[in-house]
Amino acid sequence: MIAVTTTELDERQGEPLLHNPGSLSNEEEEEITNTPSTSSSNAPPPPTQRLLSLDVFRGLTVALMILVDDAGGAFPCINHSPWFGVTLADFVMPFFLFVVGVSISLVFKKVSSKPMATKKVILRTIKLFLLGLLLQGGYFHGRHDLTYGVDVGKIRWMGVLQRISIGYLFAAMSEIWLVDSITVDSPMAFVKKYYIQWMVAFLFCTFYMCLLYGLYVPDWEFEVPSTNLFGYEFDTKIVNCGVKGSLEPPCNAVGLIDRFFLGEHHLYQHPVYRRTKHCSVNSPDYGPLPPNSPGWCLAPFDPEGILSSLMAAITCFLGLQFGHILVHFKGHMQRLCLWSVCSFIILITGYIFELLGVPLCKPLYTLSYMCITAGASGLALTIIFYIVSLSFEVLIFSYDTACFSCHGDVGTIQLSNCFNSNNFMQVDVKHFRKPTVILQWMGMNALIIYALAACDLFPAAIQGFYWGSPENNLVDGTESLFQVMLHSKKWGTLVFVIVEILFWGLVAGFLHLKGIYVRL
Repeated sequence: MIAVTTTELDERQGEPLLHNPGSLSNEEEEEITNTPSTSSSNAPPPPTQRLLSLDVFRGLTVALMILVDDAGGAFPCINHSPWFGVTLADFVMPFFLFVVGVSISLVFKKVSSKPMATKKVILRTIKLFLLGLLLQGGYFHGRHDLTYGVDVGKIRWMGVLQRISIGYLFAAMSEIWLVDSITVDSPMAFVKKYYIQWMVAFLFCTFYMCLLYGLYVPDWEFEVPSTNLFGYEFDTKIVNCGVKGSLEPPCNAVGLIDRFFLGEHHLYQHPVYRRTKHCSVNSPDYGPLPPNSPGWCLAPFDPEGILSSLMAAITCFLGLQFGHILVHFKGHMQRLCLWSVCSFIILITGYIFELLGVPLCKPLYTLSYMCITAGASGLALTIIFYIVSLSFEVLIFSYDTACFSCHGDVGTIQLSNCFNSNNFMQVDVKHFRKPTVILQWMGMNALIIYALAACDLFPAAIQGFYWGSPENNLVDGTESLFQVMLHSKKWGTLVFVIVEILFWGLVAGFLHLKGIYVRL
């Protein structure tokens, strides 16, 4: 038997549309969804009630990450921009950060013990950072490399989960300690409750811009490995800078701070600017160095560095404010209108900064890039929320019809009295949630899918079983089969990646049915 599922929070006549028998704890999101269950008493307990639109958005982000990572080589137009500009891949990280911010506002909407909440935030931040260090620190070598291990003197300290952990830490701490404990009953009360957070975000932006344009970047050098008759050796290359305010790859303040605090050997060794026209004959794809290419083409640079992660945390702050709207405004149309207005304001602000000379640059996480991607994140959440809400409204209509036919006066019937209506459940499960259910499943287990799929742990493990030579394995064989069937390496790769996304969606669905949710 399928348990009744609902999709979003709502209110009618000042009372919640649905009442949960138990009150939500401080560590739970403002969610209104139960998981499918069976009649067996041994069935696993349902997870924390969830906001479906947020799960769908999170799942969409994971799917996009798999798409751009695995198909970006075949379609450079969706791969990360070589330096300036924005492509589809450049929206993935902001989407993750934005969702984190929204979730924080729901988790910490009521904090009974600030010290205890702070302890949990710090512990989760450490676990996220260490997991990112394990997955992207260099220990695992990814597809096409059946080795593992890393020189501890060359561990990459920063990465995707490390950046998310930093954004989570700043946003969660501000939600715990910087929010005024007043009741929000008017727009002015809303401003009074959260204005300190807005001031902190503004100070972060100001600090970032001052360092980005004010730090003097001197000449610097790095080592490049080379081979000769006697084996490996290192050549030293000098990068001539002596400037401040430069946003070009070799001489920016972001790289300067990372080299100073992290060290050259602990940065990402294959930066995206190797796909620029200065460093690749196949630009915007990777390729051989062109004649007379500058020496900095081989220099390391971390796209998830320290200073850029400070600006990335602002995306979490903006997601936090969207979550506040979700918490304090219970009407669907109110939320949609406010989110839409805020999203367009942030987008327009980003375009204004670009017109003023602040270019779009994901590796530097410039202010214009932050605004435009955060605005796009807000619009994406608004659209997803609207779709799920529309499904909910059709559900209520089906429910009302069933109640009217049974009781004659729907206005006098409590909503919970008709929760066992088969029509009600079938409309939701079998019709309106079909287009998004796979994304919902992926969003409910985003962490495990990110680790196994986006970090190539699962494909690398499967490639460990091969016939004759490592190239003859199930993963590469399946991709080659699609390429042969479509007579195109590019389109065959795309179909393979789509199948891969569907596969992980089904894996997530299986975990969901079993009540298994991997979280830190």
